[in-house]
Amino acid sequence: MKELLRTTNPLLIARATDLLEAEGIPAFALDQHMSVLEGSLGILPRRLMVADRDHFMASAILRDNDIHDAR
Repeated sequence: MKELLRTTNPLLIARATDLLEAEGIPAFALDQHMSVLEGSLGILPRRLMVADRDHFMASAILRDNDIHDAR
């Protein structure tokens, strides 16, 4: 699996996941439950992962929809 997106914005992760799944690309969100460790401050970034074979196409889909890392 490769990291496709890293952001502290949970809505951006949801939007990117929806776009990818609409194109038939499964995506897996990591670190979404890290708020337990950080005290719900939202300072730890969440990551969106895709399979290695889907990374190129997934990157193009996000780029076409103007979704970028918010680091």
